Amino acid sequence: MPVKTKSLAVDGVNGSPAPPVVSWIPNVKVTVERKPFLQPDDDQRLPHTGTARANIAATYEKPYGTTEGGWSRQHQDKTVLQQHCEFFDSVSSSPFFLSTRSSSNASPDEKDRDGVIWPQDTFEGFRRLGFGMMMSLLSVLIIHANFSYPTVSGWLPDPFFRVHLANVHKDKHGSDTGTYDSEGRFVPQRFEDVLAKYAAGRDYLTVWDVLDLLKGQRCILDPIGWFGAFFEWLATYLLLWPADGRMMKEDIRGIYDGSIFYTIANRRAPKKHK
Repeated sequence: MPVKTKSLAVDGVNGSPAPPVVSWIPNVKVTVERKPFLQPDDDQRLPHTGTARANIAATYEKPYGTTEGGWSRQHQDKTVLQQHCEFFDSVSSSPFFLSTRSSSNASPDEKDRDGVIWPQDTFEGFRRLGFGMMMSLLSVLIIHANFSYPTVSGWLPDPFFRVHLANVHKDKHGSDTGTYDSEGRFVPQRFEDVLAKYAAGRDYLTVWDVLDLLKGQRCILDPIGWFGAFFEWLATYLLLWPADGRMMKEDIRGIYDGSIFYTIANRRAPKKHK
């Protein structure tokens, strides 16, 4: 039985034929079941898919990342992982916030932005996204108990369990999709692989797809990574809460760069009547 190959679009060294790209082998079942993302030969719209993007969440449909509202331009000085966390750095209810940094005329998204996320920030952020009291408290416990210490600059833990965004790339854990690299950049190939491998190339994920993903990405002896990945996808599903059970690709991409958080928060904000 022939092996599946795909030729590169460029010639090999010194004009020699390019080597084939073997993406799956018939007698290795898992490679057949989980085929990686490959761009069509006649529509190579996303160059260098395996090269991590520092500041944009680039995908096949959105090679320039989030351009709506000038997002990519306004966030060109932040990694994609830092962008993901920025929403929770927008509002601070730390003990010192009201007296030192608050402005009565500033909107919630204009306040703070000091690169430090307090537990109160996370709680407030989850509440703004529509999560209930218990889920918001649980999120604070999970996030700050596990993700605070890796982001401190020294050896001593932060007494307030704050998350410091300058070092948030150190919070990367195993058993995830690999879409964020170890420096907080966004890897298009790994993101596209999620849907190619676990959703048969569809533009959405179901609960069953996510369960397959969690199982397929699971690393050996990695309980922290297993639980971290489970919690992140649980929160993603609860946040999007799709009526038809389908988490759309674009919405998931918006979670990676954090742009969708503002959309959801604005949608769920109480209406002010004049």
